[in-house]
Amino acid sequence: MQRQVIVFAFDGVRLMDVAAPLEVFATAARDTGAYTVRVCTPGGRDVITSTGLRIVADLSAERAEREQRLDDGAVRTAGAGRSEVTLIVPGPADLDTFRKEPALVDQVARLAAGAQRVAAVCTGAFALAAAGLLRGRRATTHWEHAAELAHRHPDVRVTPDAIHVQDGKVLTSAGVTAGIDVCLAMVEQDHGPEAARRVARDLVVFLQRPGGQSQFSAASRTIATAHPVVRPLLDAIAADPASDHSPQALAGQAGVSARHLSRLFREETGSTPAAYVETMRLEAARMLLERGESVTSAARRSGLGSDETLRRTFARHLGTTPSAYAARFRSTRPVVPHVPTIDSGAPL
Repeated sequence: MQRQVIVFAFDGVRLMDVAAPLEVFATAARDTGAYTVRVCTPGGRDVITSTGLRIVADLSAERAEREQRLDDGAVRTAGAGRSEVTLIVPGPADLDTFRKEPALVDQVARLAAGAQRVAAVCTGAFALAAAGLLRGRRATTHWEHAAELAHRHPDVRVTPDAIHVQDGKVLTSAGVTAGIDVCLAMVEQDHGPEAARRVARDLVVFLQRPGGQSQFSAASRTIATAHPVVRPLLDAIAADPASDHSPQALAGQAGVSARHLSRLFREETGSTPAAYVETMRLEAARMLLERGESVTSAARRSGLGSDETLRRTFARHLGTTPSAYAARFRSTRPVVPHVPTIDSGAPL
């Protein structure tokens, strides 16, 4: 079956959100011959990405819609084989782009109506949600905007830590480079794991990367609150996460009951005292590992205590291990494997 991949680009789109799907499917096309990959834009005009790079369209979004209708008509009248269409909607750098330009959302809805599969990269999920394509579905987006997606579209079941999610014919992915992951998943669906593995090897990426996207999120800053009881406690926890911050100790420090403190924490932070302390200790451990501390030292200095407690906390919150996290984020210096050399003077 010949498969059409249409990437919908527009002014302000993130370049990587467009480039990642193009690269995956173009690489898969060289291997399988099964994909035709094109970029469509509103009116077929050139668009300027968030980096300032100009993208020239292969066709207009309007022509892509007409082609889909003609293809449907050919199937109905002549029994011709259908060319399966995958629509990919990349995200903009400005999260409010789809609010400012509702015509883009309308265009996405019309293109999606003729597609057999729809995928969003990063904040492209906001366009799918605004078009009603995620109603009642599970979805994800960039970790930084997952809460906003859930707030704006309460009918969407947001899965904030997932690298990519499929619900029915709709796929969504986490931020930017996760566009590679979701497209590899579609290649695997279409042609099997070995074909997807060959594309991943060519691009030098994981076929399925370890852990969720929480491990890539920036450490959250202390909650902004001026509450006279809660604020000093948050500052104390941030200043020395390894100290005794049990609910009883915090309540004694604040001069209130543990039950009253729990209620205040939920109102001001959306969390219990114990859960908040664990989050701050986890973030302290992340920073210690990034700075080169050992797992044992990070566990002790963050207040999580033991290596095992640190491992369980990382697994629960980040979906990875402390050692894997440290290897991934500790340094940008490449690890050079030992490669045997050939003595130029020795016979081959």
